[in-house]
Amino acid sequence: MRAPVSIIIPTLEAAADLPGTLASLGEGLEAGLIRELILSDGGSEDGTRALAEEAGAYLVSGAPGRGGQLGRGAGQSQGEWLLFLHADTWLGQGWSRAVLDHIRDHPGKAGYFRLGFRASGSAPRFVAGWANLRARALGLPYGDQGLLVRRDLYDEVGGYQDIPLMEDVALARALAGRLVVLGGTAWTSAEKYRRQGWMRRGGRNLLTLTRYLMGADPERLAEGYSRH
Repeated sequence: MRAPVSIIIPTLEAAADLPGTLASLGEGLEAGLIRELILSDGGSEDGTRALAEEAGAYLVSGAPGRGGQLGRGAGQSQGEWLLFLHADTWLGQGWSRAVLDHIRDHPGKAGYFRLGFRASGSAPRFVAGWANLRARALGLPYGDQGLLVRRDLYDEVGGYQDIPLMEDVALARALAGRLVVLGGTAWTSAEKYRRQGWMRRGGRNLLTLTRYLMGADPERLAEGYSRH
């Protein structure tokens, strides 16, 4: 029996965080869970591609843009299940058991992990707590929480859109009513929050989400997001 899960990671200048991400996948290999690892790169020049080759990953190259990169990676995958991860997200111990339980118990639904930041203090806990509340109450997990989805369901809802921002929210909305939280934690980088300020970045993310849900064009949202 073939391993069920294709892991798909979009990358762009990701060499600093990618080794930790790849190391966290080891338990999935031991559990016979991972069929293949696909890195969908957007033009890295920092050693990301060399890391992909060292890890035995299948490398997909194309234009930068997370939605397009995720879509291209999915298009090259062969697993019955797809697990999408950001390059700076490290899966916590026990994630493979959580994935196997989901595949057994919820074959018709997609799943995401609880969010945690690789940082200590009250601000990281508050921002992560809000993100987890938003994901549960509104059914809107972000991409840094990972996404596990059966291939036929992914295809049914149209997959990731090639848009410059909010590709994760767009797919979550398409999966409305078919998303559940997995029994594990995705530990994501806190670097951007440290640099920009926890409350400032968290508030800007909330404003961007609100504008998107009210119908704002992702192209215009991305322009404003990049300026800041």
